[in-house]
Amino acid sequence: MHHRFPPKRLLSPAIFLLSRSKPPQSLLTPFPFSSLSRIPYPLLPLPTISSSTSIFRSFLHFPCRNFSSLNGSPMPQGKRSRFPSVISDDREVGFAEIVRLIREDSSRLEAELNQKNLIVSPSFVLEILCALNDEGIPALRFFNWAMKCSPGFVPSAKIYNQLVNNLGRVDDYETMFGLLTKLSTRGFCLTEKAFGFLTLTRSDDLVNSVEKIVDVLNGVGSCRGSGIFSLIRHLCSMNAFDLAISVMEKTSKRTRYYNALIAAKCKNGDFKGAQEVFDEMSQSNCDPDMNSFNYILGCLLKYNRVNEACGLLETMERLGFTPDQITYELLVFHACKASRIDSATQFLDKMLLEGLRPRLKTHAAFIKGYFLLGREADACKYVLDMSSRDKYSVNVNYSMLSSLFCKSKRVSEAGRILYEMMEKGYRPNQRVYFRVVKMLHKENKGDMASQLQNMFMKF
Repeated sequence: MHHRFPPKRLLSPAIFLLSRSKPPQSLLTPFPFSSLSRIPYPLLPLPTISSSTSIFRSFLHFPCRNFSSLNGSPMPQGKRSRFPSVISDDREVGFAEIVRLIREDSSRLEAELNQKNLIVSPSFVLEILCALNDEGIPALRFFNWAMKCSPGFVPSAKIYNQLVNNLGRVDDYETMFGLLTKLSTRGFCLTEKAFGFLTLTRSDDLVNSVEKIVDVLNGVGSCRGSGIFSLIRHLCSMNAFDLAISVMEKTSKRTRYYNALIAAKCKNGDFKGAQEVFDEMSQSNCDPDMNSFNYILGCLLKYNRVNEACGLLETMERLGFTPDQITYELLVFHACKASRIDSATQFLDKMLLEGLRPRLKTHAAFIKGYFLLGREADACKYVLDMSSRDKYSVNVNYSMLSSLFCKSKRVSEAGRILYEMMEKGYRPNQRVYFRVVKMLHKENKGDMASQLQNMFMKF
């Protein structure tokens, strides 16, 4: 028996779900087949309420039940070797061999590396630096060799951050100062990766290391701003909050620095600590911004402290702050988590009325929320509706919908989703596409798989 997609254009993801030979009764009975426009919209209309806060308060108060994460699990990936092979001109050279040569630090290191006929690329240098950092091996000679032997090699920001990390591991702050001074003239920014060595620093030496870093950053130019911020964030990730505060006292107190503290405490579930930092901001003449409120709002909703969340929203309104994309995303996620997608939809409608574009995670909350409730047809209806209201999300939404059908072992529906989106000119996520095609072949539906392959080749 041959399985092929229908030659005519599919009207919508919902239509083919309803037109299967034996559709589930729960999906079939509420919907007529004749026209998509006649399918009753499953969501409640937006009520007329004078205050935005009253909307929040009325929709946030509902019981929450146990709910698995809407973020889902990442696609499985193959295991990566710690020492991948590097392709040279005439043979493969193992990373372990290169790291061994650098570790030995012989006087002939550069000559031995030249004999390997290595192709120096940014990815190659980055891999070597990461391996050297794992073992605490000085990397400066290797980096200088890479710069000299390959004039076309241009280090990336990631490479420079790993080099700063390496200099910190070997306690070479003098060289770090010179490097950061040069990077400042080139407009490079530091990230938390630059301070990864602090994680391995003994607690007795941590204070001294942080003081040295601050001294270096205070004299290097434009790298200082990104460096101080990344240092504070990294210390917060280590739960070294006292040290993070001491860095602020020695440099400057800014809203985004305080936000790093608030975010870390919220991540730890320490709402009281986050509130204390929030209160301290005003005492330090640092006004909170929407990020400050969103971090705390997310923490409150995560732990179902709805009354306090409503109070925070009222405080936001009183201070003149209006909800942004992330605020609405938090509210939508919480509503979907409580199986109140009707309420989540009203948040979405209000968001769109205010001219805010939903983020991809907002759409994911709806699509996965419908699936978890067994309302696959509504998930299809949502994707179709959003394809006209938010065209920037079409590829991701269709791909996610197909992926969810695939994970539910409904591979024919998953294939039809991909068929429709490609027919409309949208390229599906590559991993989702390959997974669906593979499963179609396993289910002896090679004709369907071939159709998808022919369509995918056009992109």
